[in-house]
Amino acid sequence: MAAEQKERILRFYRGSEGEETAIRLLDLAEAVMKTAKFRISAFLDPYGQEIAETICASYDGIQLDFDGGYTGAERQRAMLRHQDFRGTPDGFAIACVEASWNGQFARLTHRDVLGAVMGLGIERELIGDILPAPDTAKIICDAKIADFIVSNLTMIGAVGAKAALSNLEEIAPREERTKEIRATVASLRLDSIVAAGFGISRSRAADDIAADKVKLNWQSAGSASKTIKEGDVLSMRGRGRIEVTEVRGQTKKGRTVVVLNRFF
Repeated sequence: MAAEQKERILRFYRGSEGEETAIRLLDLAEAVMKTAKFRISAFLDPYGQEIAETICASYDGIQLDFDGGYTGAERQRAMLRHQDFRGTPDGFAIACVEASWNGQFARLTHRDVLGAVMGLGIERELIGDILPAPDTAKIICDAKIADFIVSNLTMIGAVGAKAALSNLEEIAPREERTKEIRATVASLRLDSIVAAGFGISRSRAADDIAADKVKLNWQSAGSASKTIKEGDVLSMRGRGRIEVTEVRGQTKKGRTVVVLNRFF
């Protein structure tokens, strides 16, 4: 890649949430081109995966694959592989740890489990999806830290916990429940769409946006007045996400008809 093109990519992401991810992925891509081998990224959210696709498309000779440990994983690792590499990469170095606790005393959430794992000094990028159940949670992680989590994850919040290695093959493919929502909104402002999609008031939506509980296309949503368009994905902490599938015409009263797909 020419230095000018690399600088254009960096300039595009500079100052955004994707800047650090873009820098790391560019470094991986450069290493792949120099060694004609492969490199594996940290776990990437969907926005990070888009950055990986953008960067790899700018290089001639890099092949890109993703894996999150099971079918339908949201957070995935990227494998950047040189087209001339004749070896066989030994997977994506992903493991699964299952944490368990007494569900009679506490109902722990994804946030509780993630907080406990990161409380061990583990960076978020080393953790993939966390799949909670009433008294267990499967933690997808970098294989290098799996034994460390097993040995040290003894508490989640104020509840005693045990951890053990588990098989990735036992994780069922992710099947999301969806619901189509047809609504009319005063405008395509972010707070209006959030309110319609998640069934809350517009003022509550504005408050949640201000509290950074809402993400737009996997980035901080920013202003409640931001204009939404078809294809945008909005996610709210603890409530799932919605996709704007259609923006139709206006009603006689001047309201805009939208079709949303809500994922639970």
